Amino acid sequence: MKDILQDIIANKRIEVERQKQAVRLQTLLGMGGERLEHPARSMRAALAASSSGIIAEFKRKSPSKGWLHPDAAIADVLPAYEKGGASACSVLTDSNFFGGSLGDLCKARSLVGLPLLRKDFIIDEYQLYQARVMGADAVLLIAACLTPEQCLMFAELAHTLNMEVLLEIHSKEELDHLNPFVDMLGVNNRNLGTFHTDVENSFRLAKAMQTVARERNLSPLLVSESGISTTTTVSNLREAGFHGFLIGETFMKTDVPGDTLAQFIGRLS
Repeated sequence: MKDILQDIIANKRIEVERQKQAVRLQTLLGMGGERLEHPARSMRAALAASSSGIIAEFKRKSPSKGWLHPDAAIADVLPAYEKGGASACSVLTDSNFFGGSLGDLCKARSLVGLPLLRKDFIIDEYQLYQARVMGADAVLLIAACLTPEQCLMFAELAHTLNMEVLLEIHSKEELDHLNPFVDMLGVNNRNLGTFHTDVENSFRLAKAMQTVARERNLSPLLVSESGISTTTTVSNLREAGFHGFLIGETFMKTDVPGDTLAQFIGRLS
């Protein structure tokens, strides 16, 4: 089966180079103003303190499902997510494959007080500066896109920029990417090569994640990502050690994602 991730990364390299040419790093930093100096909101703390742990995601489409909600507007969805009880929000900023933009992230920051995760395929430190300037409190680092050395470098820079790090793995082997600057350790239940989704992947990896973290004297908060559609699954994942649950399609494929989220959290209670 075609490896979709390879296509995404190839496109991302071209995209980032164009962005770096269009807006030089010094110019980008000048746009950041006081935001670069202010402490970010802690996504890890928000999830740890929450009874639901829901990271509500904003995305218009995906490579596997196509358009979910093509006309979705940040101004409609994000405030409704906050009102509905989300602990944090994830904003897709990839345009070609997910229908998002950095503008979505910037708009979200102006509308809600929740911790915001920039969800994208981070392959260049320039993207970390972008994330902070646009208002992200946390960034996603995907093990499948990076070497352990790159992951360490990017995670340390994210901390320097007052952002937390969610490291995403899909297999036990990728736990080699875990480092002291990782605040949250996530399992993507969706294979980024084939985009096949299997929530059991979180259950299979839970013990290994906890063991490796303990052996390294680390304590990242565990997050399960993708394919979660029932409150029973959330409850079972929590029993397995997870405290964060990133959910996108379950909400975004409905007419009013914020209402769907509120109903979902209500059933959790």
